[in-house]
Amino acid sequence: MALDGVFLRHIKNELIKDLAESRVDKVYQPSGDELIVVMRSRDSGSKKLLLSARANSPRINITCFTPENPQTPPMLCMLLRKRLSGARLRGIRQPQLERILFLDFEGKNELGDTVMMTLAVEIMGQYSNVIFVDGDGVIIDALKRVDPTMSSKRLVLPGVKYELPPQQNKLNMLESTAEEITAAIKTLPTNTELSKALLSTVQGVSPIICRELAHLTGRGNDIFSKEMTGEDERRLLYFLERTAETAADMSGEPVLVKDSAGKPTDFAFLDIAQYGKGMVIEHCPSFCTLLDEFYSRRDSIERMRARSQDLSKLLTNACDRLSRKIAAQQSELAACADREKLRICGDILEANLYRINKGDEYCEAENFYDENLSTIRIKLNPALSPTQNAQKYYKDYRKAKTAEQMLTVQIAKAYEELEYLETVLDSIGRAESERELNEIRAELSEQGYIRTSRKKQKKEAALRPLEYKSNSGFTILVGRNNRQNDKLTLKQADKNDLWFHTKEIPGSHTVIITNGLTPDDETILFAARLAAYHSKARSAGKVPVDYTKIRYVSKPQGAKPGMVIYVNQKTLYVEPTDATTSQ
Repeated sequence: MALDGVFLRHIKNELIKDLAESRVDKVYQPSGDELIVVMRSRDSGSKKLLLSARANSPRINITCFTPENPQTPPMLCMLLRKRLSGARLRGIRQPQLERILFLDFEGKNELGDTVMMTLAVEIMGQYSNVIFVDGDGVIIDALKRVDPTMSSKRLVLPGVKYELPPQQNKLNMLESTAEEITAAIKTLPTNTELSKALLSTVQGVSPIICRELAHLTGRGNDIFSKEMTGEDERRLLYFLERTAETAADMSGEPVLVKDSAGKPTDFAFLDIAQYGKGMVIEHCPSFCTLLDEFYSRRDSIERMRARSQDLSKLLTNACDRLSRKIAAQQSELAACADREKLRICGDILEANLYRINKGDEYCEAENFYDENLSTIRIKLNPALSPTQNAQKYYKDYRKAKTAEQMLTVQIAKAYEELEYLETVLDSIGRAESERELNEIRAELSEQGYIRTSRKKQKKEAALRPLEYKSNSGFTILVGRNNRQNDKLTLKQADKNDLWFHTKEIPGSHTVIITNGLTPDDETILFAARLAAYHSKARSAGKVPVDYTKIRYVSKPQGAKPGMVIYVNQKTLYVEPTDATTSQ
């Protein structure tokens, strides 16, 4: 991972400058694997320190973002509030170049005695953790407890003595010379790429740094550990020494790597040249700011995914059941297609009753419905009389006819319900706050998909639709969920406003508020792109978007929330776009 030991050393340096001697003001726990500690001091005011143990984005940094917190704080959060509130940060330690920071706090216990407490922040991928330790080195609690069933090597449980994670057999560039590191690389048992050899030998450097050192050593050419020339070794020594100096005096620069579309893909503590012109290299004002920019969007999506997991699972299961039900009904409907044959058999038996005896297993007679009068063989029930056999075929015919009518209606309703559930799933996937999820829960409760407690809950103010402005000044509103879509389209918008929706794809209702004016082509195109972005097809290429006037949009009686029909539409094929990459 890019957040290596040297990068963490630079983070530690920033935290010491910004948070030294500050006090803990508040503690929040937005999710099960992250904490926000609000630090306050007279000089720098209030700052939010994020401690994340997420498997895909573990880190520690001062953050400008304010994640939404649950209504009821978790037990660990309440414990930290009780023990850490008012405590002063006395120091930040890092063992060698390990990806661990110890935040030492001085506070008061229940008796008023001064005690030391430590937050151990371990940045180790899926094994990342934040562990609360007392002054005697005993674990008080942790974000992720590890019991004997999970690991036999290292327990993380209340009352257990804190131990450092098992160390890797790597050389610390702050203590080992460049010559020792180069010699260790040359003694590796296998001939491997220099970047991989560096990664397995040197402590505290990430893959991107190892690739950069190999790139600089070989001037862009691939180099293997056992095939280095004398010139290669001299260049490797030089770049190792320069990197060690950067780590020692913490003189690195926060560098963000972005792809051609502007999406952050990696970061480092020194300039990166290995990508040439294939990537965009940006310098950030601080290492904490870099981490904020790199992880903020990813964390927001992950946080909402975790909070909406119960809804997503419920709706996914409901969609699966509906799909199976539709498949079974379609199979039954296909079987009803031969019902006319049942009627014909009944007619032929009625005309040939005199030729049938009770106990016959079949009847052979001319098919007078066939112009060639071909012979047809009709199966009989020996236990029934000839008349009863004929009536049974008529009964089966009527049953198949009724079943076809009922199945056609049921299948249409099932498809309508499935389409509705897919729109709700799309809304959940685009939700960005707990309030949006609460509105979706309320909608599903009204439709009978989930049960809510009878306990009277505080009613939240309804969210407003998303609002955008076109370059020519037109307001564009986008519904966040089905209930909001209905309100926007059927109540809020004027009959002459323009309405947009992705064609046959679940998505939000998008409306241009015209105020009696005619929107220009650029505004219409922008609104169509927004409609495509706020839909299930936001990651697609060209997306068909229908648009028409509100006067031509109506809601069928009894239709599910967000479901409408429209006429007189035009269709645009656009690329999905949000406001940041607009127009």
